[in-house]
Amino acid sequence: MKILVLGGAGYIGSHTVYELIDAGEEVVIIDNLETGHIEAVHPQAKFYKGDLRDKDFVDSVLDQEKDIDAVIHFAANSLVGESMVDPLKYYDNNLCGTKTMVQSLVEHGIDKIVFSSTAATYGEPEKVPIVETDRTEPTNTYGETKLSMEKMFKWVGRAHGLRYVSLRYFNACGAHVSGQIGEDHNPETHLIPLILQVPNGKREAISIFGTDYDTKDGTCVRDYIHVTDLAQAHILAVKYLMEGNESNIFNLGNGVGFTVKEVIETARKVTGKPIKAVEEGRRAGDPAVLIASSEKAKNILGWKPEHADLEEIIASAWKWHSSHPQGYCSVQKEDK
Repeated sequence: MKILVLGGAGYIGSHTVYELIDAGEEVVIIDNLETGHIEAVHPQAKFYKGDLRDKDFVDSVLDQEKDIDAVIHFAANSLVGESMVDPLKYYDNNLCGTKTMVQSLVEHGIDKIVFSSTAATYGEPEKVPIVETDRTEPTNTYGETKLSMEKMFKWVGRAHGLRYVSLRYFNACGAHVSGQIGEDHNPETHLIPLILQVPNGKREAISIFGTDYDTKDGTCVRDYIHVTDLAQAHILAVKYLMEGNESNIFNLGNGVGFTVKEVIETARKVTGKPIKAVEEGRRAGDPAVLIASSEKAKNILGWKPEHADLEEIIASAWKWHSSHPQGYCSVQKEDK
């Protein structure tokens, strides 16, 4: 297969490209490198630097790259806090970029897309575990734009025959088994890399926001899913569409939740280092428990997380962060 990966230099996108190439597929990447890293691009992938909002650019890539079988779409801004203070940036990049890109796909006869969505489409959960039929009422601009993108695919599908799979996932984490690529965000907002900044000497302590939730140790519970397992789900979703199946939406998670304190304690065990934690008050909008039901993905896609153990997840992340303390800047320095 020949797969076009949008945002293939980003965290989850780059890991998916590695898995695709390991599976013998041909990969073309589009990324504007706003948040992605050229160092994360697989050397066997064909790379085009450009913006999805530039229709002439997208058209030129699709004109050059004939016979694209399917698209995997990761390209988006994804910081919840930023989305609340600069919502128009998120509508411009996430929605306008997707609209321009989909227009090009329709014109070029490309009718299969796998979309990187998010659990943020659900907002505050009514029950746990969350299933795909639960109410979608996002509580932030980021989740709202992702939900709007899903609806765009639905209506374009009805009008033009586009088929899509939307993958709503929970807390992506971990790094490639090789340690060559991993997580590098600026600013970093994800719990595991923030914890690992402490033993890496980049942070004095990790903050625990809220210790009075109705959970086993009073801290928030989240569902952590290894980035390689997420990558495999995208590949299975492409195959699902290639086999002629209808558009669909799937949750991706382990179905098991870990508290903030459990994650910190596991990081201490994995790194063998003391990690100072500071207890602070709750943050507004943090639900006590977010856990996914992935039964639908398992039953229909045949997906099975292979890296569900929290120790394994954190060990893979530590392998990357300990050898790349400055993220991909470390790679650049090593190359000089």
